[in-house]
Amino acid sequence: MTVPVTTPVSTAAPSPQLGAFLRAHRELLRPGDVGLTATARRRTPGLRREEVASLSGVGLAWYTWLEQGRVTASRQVLAALARTLRLDPVEVRHAMRLAGHHEPASPAGDGDAALAPVVQPVLDAWPASPAVLLDRHFDVLAWNSAWAALWGSPGEVAPCRRNLLWLMAADERLHTVLPDWVPLAMNVFQHFRAQAGAALSEDRTAQVYRALEEDVPELSHWWGCRSVAELTARTLTVRPPGGGAMDLSLSSFHPVDDPSALILLFTPPTAADRARMNDLVAG
Repeated sequence: MTVPVTTPVSTAAPSPQLGAFLRAHRELLRPGDVGLTATARRRTPGLRREEVASLSGVGLAWYTWLEQGRVTASRQVLAALARTLRLDPVEVRHAMRLAGHHEPASPAGDGDAALAPVVQPVLDAWPASPAVLLDRHFDVLAWNSAWAALWGSPGEVAPCRRNLLWLMAADERLHTVLPDWVPLAMNVFQHFRAQAGAALSEDRTAQVYRALEEDVPELSHWWGCRSVAELTARTLTVRPPGGGAMDLSLSSFHPVDDPSALILLFTPPTAADRARMNDLVAG
């Protein structure tokens, strides 16, 4: 028997992004996935709203409003919905952040000017490892000489497009240096959605998406998708200017001064790769 769950709202504003995310996952499930029997007359893709509401112990009207972005939910209610919708841990964190249950972020732009000078010496301490600092919108705040030598200087990109999402999807130099760029680019978009939380609904994110729509409309399904994932460590083979190839190992971490920011680090794994990267920086 389903135990009814109280449906208090969180203190955050209602989120259309949360409603769309829940609806997308509801439509992916089949009745058999949750122990229900499918009928021949079923016309709704996936589960019906009333089925999700009943299995989660919430009211149908309230769940409908949640998908419509008219209300938001407490952690307890979202946890119940997550179990019904079979969300994995990354998707649960994403839903929580969309509902406002995440580490508080400073208003757009606040703290960015102070964070970049603090982190810049850290980036510069890796002279043979391309490194970059991103804010919660994935705007590029700072980078080191190795990053500029390999990928090109972000300072040469228009400020409205100085964003990792745009660089991954639309920058021709990056695509030349990293021929197999699509898997990493897709993972970057998934990770952005997973960690962005309220930033997904902010004006800066809309501006980045408009720039992408103008420059690479054929990839619009990337920013229209609802899938989320962590940015996984991996080894990439790059072909920098001047010929030749080398490997770089990708890792990422959050600066302690701002957990909503992100540092990406590409480390040469062998002595030969480090020598190649040092030559590129010196050149």
